[in-house]
Amino acid sequence: MDPLKLPFDTDKMLAGLRPWIECESPTWDAEAVNRMMDLAAYDLAGLGTVERIPGRMGFGGSVRARLPHPDQGRVPGILIVGHLDTVHPVGTLDVLPFKIEGDICYGPGIQDMKGGNYASVEALRHLIRAGMQTPLPVTVLFTPDEEVGTPSTRDLIEAEARRSKYVLVPEPAHPDGGCTIGRYAIARFNLRSIGKPSHAGARLADGTSAINAMARKIIEIEEMTGPDCTFSVGVIHAGQWVNCVSSFCDAEALSMAKKQEDLDDGITRMLSLNGEVNGAKFEVTRGVTRPVWRPDQPGTMAMYETAREIAAELGFDLSCSSAGGGSDGNFTGALGIATIDGLGVRGAGLHTLNEHIHIDSLPERARLIAGMLMRLA
Repeated sequence: MDPLKLPFDTDKMLAGLRPWIECESPTWDAEAVNRMMDLAAYDLAGLGTVERIPGRMGFGGSVRARLPHPDQGRVPGILIVGHLDTVHPVGTLDVLPFKIEGDICYGPGIQDMKGGNYASVEALRHLIRAGMQTPLPVTVLFTPDEEVGTPSTRDLIEAEARRSKYVLVPEPAHPDGGCTIGRYAIARFNLRSIGKPSHAGARLADGTSAINAMARKIIEIEEMTGPDCTFSVGVIHAGQWVNCVSSFCDAEALSMAKKQEDLDDGITRMLSLNGEVNGAKFEVTRGVTRPVWRPDQPGTMAMYETAREIAAELGFDLSCSSAGGGSDGNFTGALGIATIDGLGVRGAGLHTLNEHIHIDSLPERARLIAGMLMRLA
């Protein structure tokens, strides 16, 4: 059978995807993420040998599945890598339930990236049912911490990638349905200002506000943004009582650049902010970093041409470009391993309460991935 003509049933795909969406799995809730990993492990169990990998650093665990193949473990194969954690806290379903409205389906994490992951599993399921053997062995790896920079599973992803010839990442497709063949570098920073407490009503002048110091630094940091490197602060924690001058303020900043040298310069500028501001101490420490994945790698571009040919046979044009916003493709691409990212579903609103997918992209992406699995050799 032609893999591009596999009988994907959209209604059955939505029914299978629904439990994944309704199993909320915010990164910092390890138990919730592990419940999601249980669902994925069950769906993968019919495809091959499934292994649960314990979590560490306070995060949930991972799921790895190896499909039966005569060359499994003997030759570099194909790795499908995706994350099952989301940015949405438990309870988001109350305001963003799984629902279908016309050709759109809503739900937390449905675009980023449970929809694409599920389409990948369905592609494998249909290939097996049709008795089709992929030219190369296939491994699936689902991880728990991508939304916070992959601090606990980067080593695991890179180890699997080094055993692979190709890496497929079913992160969300571009708005035009295109895929990703490179990603910008990203660095995270932990910020802390340390002031002096006092009673905000009776002894205001005796204190030094850590919030005031942080506010001044946030403006300075974000004004460092230029065409080559961006800076933003997205998280702030401080204060317990409005009548107390804050003694601590913590924040997190993100920097992104298209070139590694520009990010390195941005890191230097951020670390130079250590010191004092308005009488308070200010500290900057490095967080996790994603390296630049350059968009000009021969192996990746050769794989893209294969994907584009398959898409054309399916009736659509698959564009490609480098993209901002990190993914685990940064790691595999930076290793020089042929990687195509953005193979997941089409949609919009990721990381918001309007997150949704175009329903027709579920079978579309499943067929695209099935075609790639059968042609990559």
